[in-house]
Amino acid sequence: MRIDADIAAIVTGGASGLGAATAHLLAGKGAKVSIFDMNAELGESLAREIGGVFCRVDVTQDEQVDAAFGRARAAHGQERIFVNCAGIGNAFKTASIDRATGAPKHFPIAEFDRLIQINLVGTFRCTAKAAAGMLTLAPLEDGERGVIVNTASVAAQDGQVGQAAYAASKAGIVGLTLTVARDLMNDGIRVNTILPGIFATPLMMAAPENVKATLAASVPFPKRFGKPEEFAAVVQTIVTTVYLNGESIRLDGAIRMPPR
Repeated sequence: MRIDADIAAIVTGGASGLGAATAHLLAGKGAKVSIFDMNAELGESLAREIGGVFCRVDVTQDEQVDAAFGRARAAHGQERIFVNCAGIGNAFKTASIDRATGAPKHFPIAEFDRLIQINLVGTFRCTAKAAAGMLTLAPLEDGERGVIVNTASVAAQDGQVGQAAYAASKAGIVGLTLTVARDLMNDGIRVNTILPGIFATPLMMAAPENVKATLAASVPFPKRFGKPEEFAAVVQTIVTTVYLNGESIRLDGAIRMPPR
C-alpha cells in the first residue's frame, strides 16, 4: 500500500516511544495520522507537531475505543493503516517466598488480568474494529483495503523471570496474527506483527546507566538499543510490501533473552 495524503492511519500508544516514531514517519510520508493514547499532554503535543488528531482512549473500554474511532474517521476518513503499539509491562514471579514475612505468595491475579486486558484484548479489540471499518472501503491495487500492524515483543518467545503475564500477552498477539490474516484474506486486509527486542523507549532510557550498558552489550549486533525509528521503518516496509502477510518479525539485533 502506498503512504500518501489520500491514506488515513491510526497509531495506538502513539504519544511516545515506538508509536510516536511510527506516527512521525507516517505523517512525514503524507498520511493523515490519528494518535490513540492515554497521555493527553504528550499526545496532543505530537498531534499538533505532525498535523494529526489526538484521541484520549483506554483500549480496554469499548465506548472509549468506539468514540476514538469516530473522531479519527470524522477528521480523516476511514483508516487504511492501523498500528497497535499500546501496551504495558509488569514483573511478578509466579510464586515465591516473601523475604519480609517468610510466607509464600503468588503473582497477583488482578495484575495478570489487567495486563492481558490491555496488551492482548486491547490489541484484538482495536484490530477487530479497524478491520470492520476497512471492509467499507473500495479496494486499491492488488485488491487491498487495509493493513494492520501489531506490536508484540521478543518476550513472546524468550520470556524472562517475572514476565508470565507480559510474555503470555505478547505470545497471544503472535498467535492471533496468522489467524486474523486468514480471517481477512478474502477482504484484502493484511495483518502482521513486529517483535521488538531492547529499544530506546522513554521507559528503558530511564534505567540506570550500568543497567543500560549491560543490556546494550548483550545484543549480538549491533551492540546498542534499537532505535524507535528502526521500528517505524519496519512498519513502513510492512505497509508498502503487499505480499507480506500473516508474519511475525523479530527486530532485535539477534538477541535471545536469558532467564533474567
